[in-house]
Amino acid sequence: MTKRRSRGDGGLHWDERRQRWIATANLGYDGRGKRIVKKGSGRTKTEAKTRLKEILRDYEDGLAVAPSGYTVADAVNDWLAYGPIGPDQGTVENCTILSRTHVIPALGATKLRDLSADDVDRWLADKAKSLSTRTLQAIHSCLNRAVKRAMARDKVKRNVVELCSIPTGQPGRPSKALTLTQAEAVLKASANTSMHAYIMVSLLTGARTEEMRALTWDHVFLNGEPDADPPVPPYMAVWYSVRAHGDTKTRKSRRTLALPQRCIDVLWQHWEDQGWDRLAAGDAWEEHGLVFCSAIGGELDSANVRRAFRQAIKGAEGIDAAEWTPRELRHSFVSLLSDSGVPLEEISRLVGHSSTSVTEEVYRKQIRPVIQTGAVAMDGIFKGTQR
Repeated sequence: MTKRRSRGDGGLHWDERRQRWIATANLGYDGRGKRIVKKGSGRTKTEAKTRLKEILRDYEDGLAVAPSGYTVADAVNDWLAYGPIGPDQGTVENCTILSRTHVIPALGATKLRDLSADDVDRWLADKAKSLSTRTLQAIHSCLNRAVKRAMARDKVKRNVVELCSIPTGQPGRPSKALTLTQAEAVLKASANTSMHAYIMVSLLTGARTEEMRALTWDHVFLNGEPDADPPVPPYMAVWYSVRAHGDTKTRKSRRTLALPQRCIDVLWQHWEDQGWDRLAAGDAWEEHGLVFCSAIGGELDSANVRRAFRQAIKGAEGIDAAEWTPRELRHSFVSLLSDSGVPLEEISRLVGHSSTSVTEEVYRKQIRPVIQTGAVAMDGIFKGTQR
C-alpha cells in the first residue's frame, strides 16, 4: 500500500483556476515562526514534481528561487531604470535605444530562467546580417549587463550571455580623408557660413569634435605671449571635452597647440561675429564662454554640428556633403600631414594619441605607407656618386 503523507509534508493537487498541477513541500518554519512552503507547477503531475525538485535543490544549495514569470524584458528594463549604466547621459540614451530596438523585441518575452546560450547565439547571428560588429558588441553588452544585474539579485542562477561569442557583423562605413584640393574646396564653400571657423580650426589643428565643442575663449590665446622668454606664438589649449567629467579622451590628449595663421584670422572674425550674435540675442543669450555655440550661446550637440557641417559644405566642388562627417576633418589633418612628410611620432603628438601604434591603427588608411626618410637621406649622402 502507498504510504500516506504525514500532515504538513506537502502534496500534489489540481488548481482549477490556473489549470495546472501544483506540487508543494513544507520545509519547516522561518525565524518568525512562519511556515516555509515551496511550490512547483506544471501541466502534468510529473512536470509539477520535477519543477518542485529543482526548487528544492536550489533551496538546499542556498540559492534563491528564480521567479517563474520574470522575463528578459523585465531584466533589461530594471537595468535601464536602476542599473549603473554610466554618468554620461549620452551613454544612457544609447543603451536605452539599443535595448528597446534590438534586445527586447527579439528576446523580451522569453522567461529569464529559460534563456539559453543557443537563444543568444541565434539572436546574435540574426543581428549580424544587418548590424556592424561594433553594434553587435554594444547590444551584447546591454543584455549581458542586464542579466548580470538580475543574477546578483537572485532572479536567475547563471548568466548564459557571458558565455556566448560575438560574431563578425557587417563592415561599417570606412572613414576617409580629404585631399588638399578637396580640403580647399570645403573651406571655400563654408566661407560665408557660421561653421567656417569650426571647420577651419578642426581641419588645421586635428582637434576632436568633442574637444571643439568644449573649447572656451579662456583657452584660446590669439595674441600668444609675446613678452614671455622665449615668446609664445598664438595657441589654443585643448584641455577639456564634452565627455563625462569634462576630461579629454586620454591623458596625452590634453595638449597645447600652436595656431596656424589662417586659424588666427578666422577666430578673430568669429569672435567679432559672436559679439553681434550676443547683442542680437539680448536676454536670451546663455553665457558659457564657448568658442563654438548656438545662436544664443548654448552648447552644441553632435547632431547640431553634423547637420550644420553638411549644410556648410553642400556647395563644395567634388564633394557629396551627405557622405562626410565632422570627425573626418581630423582624419584629413592626419592625411595631409603624412603626405607632406611629417613623421608619425609628431603626428601622434599633435592628435593627442597615447602612442604611435594608436595612430597607425586608427588612421592606417590616412598614413603614408612608404617610409621615405632613409631613401631621402641616402640620396643626399651619396649625391653625385656614380654606380
